[in-house]
Amino acid sequence: MNMHATAADVVSAVHPVSLRINTYLINLDRAELRRFRMERLLTEMGMEFERVAAVDGVSIALPRRDFDAKSYLRRHGRKPNPFEIGCYLSHVECARKFLASKGEFALILEDDLDFDDDFAEVLAAALERQDSWDILRLSTVNSGRKHKVGPLTASRSLAIALTREKGSGAYLINRKAAGWIADMLLPMRLPYDIALDLEFDEGLRACFVDPVPVSQRADAHSQIQAGLSTYRIGRRRRPWSVLPYRMAAEVRRFAVRFIRLAAWRVRGPAAAGRLSKR
Repeated sequence: MNMHATAADVVSAVHPVSLRINTYLINLDRAELRRFRMERLLTEMGMEFERVAAVDGVSIALPRRDFDAKSYLRRHGRKPNPFEIGCYLSHVECARKFLASKGEFALILEDDLDFDDDFAEVLAAALERQDSWDILRLSTVNSGRKHKVGPLTASRSLAIALTREKGSGAYLINRKAAGWIADMLLPMRLPYDIALDLEFDEGLRACFVDPVPVSQRADAHSQIQAGLSTYRIGRRRRPWSVLPYRMAAEVRRFAVRFIRLAAWRVRGPAAAGRLSKR
């Protein structure tokens, strides 16, 4: 590192889009290698960021007010996973930090990501289309079809997914979406990525960048995934309410997003936005 760099050198190294977005990196205190890697990647792209110390599942004891164990069992059909709870609360903390700032947009990142070379360009283009989304998904762990609704860059489009998409590695939000995350998503009743994918119930508009510019790496050392079988409940013991809840959510998701997709293609993004806000 050049210790004699001038203030002008530092400013020029910051990508312009970073000045319009508050970036939050979720990282466990004990995950130093992940932290160093993500810091290097973000710095190379010129992205300023704030590290948010993740809530460590090791320190979580139940019961607690911000986790609704009964609703979690009825809706998700699994035992409480303290590492999943920690992940959820870490994302909520990012939304709270953003709301406490004067920022207009927030980029929320987990610490197991890879970025395509045009990531900063995608962010800049997304801000030009800010009237089209409240939540912009930049990664996924699913392979479901994304239905394109308009160009974003030369190689990427805005798109709508009609089926459930899991993963919350990277996404952009505005202040309206942050308010929903910080207030309406507590207490926790579902894993975070599943709860985030229910934005339509609150009239929020979610889009994907297609193809996604961020890949969420499968990490063998992820404590959420590594111990997942411990928290599963056999089908015979699973509450009867789980399947009806999931089916109802899928029907609502498909119906709301399909109407929005159809309106967007027929009358443009303004019409789709009005439908979502009803």
